[in-house]
Amino acid sequence: MKKILLVAVGLLAFSCSKKAEATDSKESTTLIEEPKQEEAKLTPLEEGKSLVEGADCLACHKVNEKMIGPAYEEVAAKYENTPENIDALAEKIIQGSSGVWGNVPMAAHPGLSKENAKLMASYVLSLKK
Repeated sequence: MKKILLVAVGLLAFSCSKKAEATDSKESTTLIEEPKQEEAKLTPLEEGKSLVEGADCLACHKVNEKMIGPAYEEVAAKYENTPENIDALAEKIIQGSSGVWGNVPMAAHPGLSKENAKLMASYVLSLKK
């Protein structure tokens, strides 16, 4: 039992010292990783799709059929793909919304940047048939 405890304490101490070294390094002043080559090559619509797929959007929306919220194709049919509508939808994504598609409110996503929300809205509006 003592050996296990000593090994655990040793690993913890080693791990903490490595974090301290990385934090002290001038090269490690940011926590944001550089984008991978593949990610840097995404088009804005691909990036918007990726953001939608990585968020909680798919819990309530599907591309072509209604779930809790409207299908993305329904949203695209309702709104013209204009900069004004992209801005308005981005605000709804960030602030949340209710009453537009029924009485089930859309949750707010305040952690999203306006730019990412606009990419997501652009992707959704690109699905117009």
